[in-house]
Amino acid sequence: MALRETMQKCPSGHVLKPKSYKKQYTCDGCKEQGYGPRYRCEPCNYDLHDSCMLMSVATSHPFFKNDIFAFLEHLPRDLGRRRCDACSQEIRGFVYHCYDKGWDLHPCCLSLQPKLYAEGIEFHLRQKVKSKCIWCNMKTLEGSVSGVRGWSYESKCKKYHLHVHCVMESVLDELKRQEVSEREDVRLQLHTGRNKESHSKYWRIMAVIFKTVASILLGDPTIALASSLSALVLN
Repeated sequence: MALRETMQKCPSGHVLKPKSYKKQYTCDGCKEQGYGPRYRCEPCNYDLHDSCMLMSVATSHPFFKNDIFAFLEHLPRDLGRRRCDACSQEIRGFVYHCYDKGWDLHPCCLSLQPKLYAEGIEFHLRQKVKSKCIWCNMKTLEGSVSGVRGWSYESKCKKYHLHVHCVMESVLDELKRQEVSEREDVRLQLHTGRNKESHSKYWRIMAVIFKTVASILLGDPTIALASSLSALVLN
């Protein structure tokens, strides 16, 4: 629930305009990666995710029903280095911070859908899960710090569990490998080193989850990125 929304400007005070390029970029707000549509100031070479552009002064999240998150351009220095409680990545710029409980969320992570459907299977966004991630084969993230376990999508049947962090790490690694900023189209090939049938229901489910989560966290919830990712190959 957003209490009030405001629109950002570039540091020089210029109004940012919506642009759409089939290229990767670094958001100048949260400092995380983005792809495709963004708000941009051409003279200043300044880009923002949609969620960083149309930010809320204060907001809340279903996982923290009684807590208020304040929008900050930078965390206070006395808080030290912090990690996002959703994706477990380090906070380097724009953030929603809960002063009462110490929670931190990237603006894009705040937009993660509480429920997804893939191949007829219902997935729910969870803070805690009991099963291992089907991507990294671990319950908690490797190297995760105390109190920051990262969110996951877990199927209602409890058979499938996938870390949000694992999705983003795999997609960003592949984007970097292919240097998509120099290409006009994107074909993600995510490598796990596992033997599998690429057309099985299991991997079709994986593809849907990857497409959906990546499109939100890269700041492109529109059909643009989803179409690019429709060629997803898990091999």
